[in-house]
Amino acid sequence: MRLLAISDLHVGHPANRRLVEEMPGSPGDWLVLAGDVCERIEDLDFVLATLGPRFGRLIWVPGNHELWTTSGSARGVAKYEQCVEVCRARGALTPEDDYEVFPGASGHLVVPLFTLYDYSFCPPGMSPAEALAWAHEVDLECADEHLLHPDPFPSRQAWCHARCELSEARIAAALERHAGPVLLIDHFPLRDELAVLPAIPRFKIWCGTTRTEDWARRYRADVVIYGHLHIRRTTRLDGVRFEEVSLGYPRQWSHRPPSMWGPRQILPEG
Repeated sequence: MRLLAISDLHVGHPANRRLVEEMPGSPGDWLVLAGDVCERIEDLDFVLATLGPRFGRLIWVPGNHELWTTSGSARGVAKYEQCVEVCRARGALTPEDDYEVFPGASGHLVVPLFTLYDYSFCPPGMSPAEALAWAHEVDLECADEHLLHPDPFPSRQAWCHARCELSEARIAAALERHAGPVLLIDHFPLRDELAVLPAIPRFKIWCGTTRTEDWARRYRADVVIYGHLHIRRTTRLDGVRFEEVSLGYPRQWSHRPPSMWGPRQILPEG
């Protein structure tokens, strides 16, 4: 039995949607969808309905794109809750569900997370406003600033901090009952040093929060899955394997060999 993972499917792009339609199944294996599947609830349901019957279990965590308010859609927490409802209706695990132990030989506790970002991936000492100004100096601004609303929280960073506090409490409680290894799943990289974007380095302020910097060590994780950067890679830090599993936009994946268009195998380590 294997645990596979992919993120940033962005099925609003027709070529990406076709990849999902044509993705081979692997009955019995678990598939992680690590965020940025789409922007519309209807597209999330399409992906879950298409891939659910092909795998033994689906696990979803939100990216920033799922949280966007598009024409007629809900805002903030309400949009996230709609996504959770669709996932549960299709039998997919979410960050709001009880953590499960992967039934493969490794026995990892699988922990889906939703943490967001708070502009703290920036030079030391900057406030959120200063971090945004730092990005604006090179004409960078994430579309989230216009489409990702934090309602009912006063700001995205307030929502991020609330999500971190909730996750910390839930993981600590789960580890009182689970003595084995842990696998963390988030759309955003948990460590600042992983948020490396050579073409747009200051975009990192929209890539995570320093509040999660020590989570892998603190929560006994030996594997962490993330996406968001659209740069697939494996990084080992302090004995932890960090796996970036993005597909990305067509211009980013179309030049790769077809063997790199699908999910990555995470467990057992290939």
